[in-house]
Amino acid sequence: MTSFKFPVNKATAMLVGTVAVVAILSGCASKDDDIDLSKYVETIDAPDKLYNEALANLEGGRLGEAAKKFAAIDRQHPYTEWARKSLVMGAFTNYRQGNYEEAISMSKRYNTLYPTSPESAYAYYIIGLSYFRQIPDVTRDQAASKRAIGAMQEVIDRYPDSEYVEDAKTKIRFARDQLAGKEMQVGRYYLERKDYLAAVKRFRGVVEEYSNTRHVEEALARLVEAYYALGLTSEAQMAASVLGQNYPDSQWYKDSYKLLQSGGLEPRNNSGSWLSKAGALITGGGA
Repeated sequence: MTSFKFPVNKATAMLVGTVAVVAILSGCASKDDDIDLSKYVETIDAPDKLYNEALANLEGGRLGEAAKKFAAIDRQHPYTEWARKSLVMGAFTNYRQGNYEEAISMSKRYNTLYPTSPESAYAYYIIGLSYFRQIPDVTRDQAASKRAIGAMQEVIDRYPDSEYVEDAKTKIRFARDQLAGKEMQVGRYYLERKDYLAAVKRFRGVVEEYSNTRHVEEALARLVEAYYALGLTSEAQMAASVLGQNYPDSQWYKDSYKLLQSGGLEPRNNSGSWLSKAGALITGGGA
């Protein structure tokens, strides 16, 4: 004979669990009549009451209490409008607390549950901000810079008309500058150790990939130095030419020019060099 299994849904499971807990606690009470069962039961408040209290805590700077109340709404009143609003506000509150991983997790969950919500752009923006705040100085790994760029670019691509786009662009520029700075640090390391080919690779990467950052000026000068040391005088002259065209008053250009002169050379354009194409993308101080 086939046995009949009672269908267990989420609500039933919760109810069964509650009954089991009460039975256990009741058994304990027979041994100790002083146990207060109310301590084991979470207080269920109206979602609007909890939400307004959370906002008041947030405005008052009591971020921990605000986060707890937003979480309580999400837990006690799931799939309601209050839960939706509390999820994104909880993400923001965790971001303000410096709980970046939690903020990212909540924001991603929000966009999974409510992809067409008006606050979806804000949730993506919180993800970008959370990565951005974790960007370290250039001496350390720049994985957070790459993640911040990716997240902020998603804000721009998905919500080009949102109020967060301009700040997203600003933060992308900063993060790209950090990445370029890291490449420069590594390039200088190789240059100091006379590993010129490895140095050229790093400095070339800055010129080609980060042409609109503040590091490209030095990168061109370092290329002049590295190419000259390798005996690749044509490339050294071309790098100096691009440097002079974009930063004619730069001390980096003056030093590069002096280096070439020491060998009887001067800056010279070479249309066949990779620098010719890269030079057109540089947003320096020249014409």
